[in-house]
Amino acid sequence: MVSKAENIKEQSLSKRSDGVPHMAIQGFEGCFHQQAANYFFNRQVTVECCTTFKDVMVAAKDSNRTDGCVMAIENSIAGSILPNYNLIQASNLKIVGEVYMQIHQNLLVNHGVELEDIKEVHSHTMALQQCYEFLDQYGWKLVESDDTALSAKHIAQYNSKHIAAIASTLAAEVYDLNVIAPKIQTLKKNYTRFLVLKRPEDISEPQTGNKATINFQTIHKEGALARVLGVMAIHKVNLTKLQSFPIPGSEFKYQFHADMEFDQMKTFEKVIEKLRPLTEAIKIYGIYNKGIWK
Repeated sequence: MVSKAENIKEQSLSKRSDGVPHMAIQGFEGCFHQQAANYFFNRQVTVECCTTFKDVMVAAKDSNRTDGCVMAIENSIAGSILPNYNLIQASNLKIVGEVYMQIHQNLLVNHGVELEDIKEVHSHTMALQQCYEFLDQYGWKLVESDDTALSAKHIAQYNSKHIAAIASTLAAEVYDLNVIAPKIQTLKKNYTRFLVLKRPEDISEPQTGNKATINFQTIHKEGALARVLGVMAIHKVNLTKLQSFPIPGSEFKYQFHADMEFDQMKTFEKVIEKLRPLTEAIKIYGIYNKGIWK
């Protein structure tokens, strides 16, 4: 007997010939990465699920497998996902968009299961931690898993009557589960920023946009970074992210990842022109439109 989840996966793979984007994501069917992909592409997208972010990059670079990827890059609670910056830098992929998605954790059960029937709750350790205030009311046994959506898949597969999962509403939809308690996370304003990346040969040179992501290395002199930031300030560029990374093999030299917002493309082009003599190296990861908060 073919499960509902397997049917969905088969349908997803068959749609590639119809021109629907097929994007690599980290996680299982019904995970938050898939939900972010649905938001960005208005649900006109299929996904290839990967175990790790490194696997995501491998799939995204392979034109025979995908059209790119959707990858989380930072969270309003946990901060930046630093290894993913390094993966992007090494990949040569281009950022073409972003999604800011509010993360809602939900308690999922099989149909007919009530709160008093639950004895265990399974989910990823971070999801469990985000819901302690709710979970502490019941004294259930908490079991850590590798993925929120995987927990939902397992309780659906085994038709568990005494086990619940914490996962997304999309996981409930994919695995035909009941949301017995919605939005149980302690901090209600929990946002994750996802980047949408594609291969450079598959995209045209951007003619419009109001946000860009760059990487630069400053000249190793006093006040070098201040001069770079001064150029951005003079041209009224809004610096929404500045992340430093040590340059491997150097004697405490640093590179910087920066997200910049601007009103016109010509403003960004002028800033880049003025930054080049102030930096040892500069790379544009992508020019795109600011993401909508979902």
